[in-house]
Amino acid sequence: MSNKIIRLPEVKNITGLSRSSIYLRMSKGKFPKSISLGDRAIGWLEEDVNQWLEQCIAQSKK
Repeated sequence: MSNKIIRLPEVKNITGLSRSSIYLRMSKGKFPKSISLGDRAIGWLEEDVNQWLEQCIAQSKK
């Protein structure tokens, strides 16, 4: 399992979602929670984002 932390621009690039869509989905529990990296910095575990993406792909193929 990878513990690589990715920042918002990379999350947006990987998922194709906008910043507001990511935060809206997080607030609804439909996107992985971010991790605090300090006072004004957050990131996401790359593995969590990839798993979320795989789930979306699997759901769309049903």
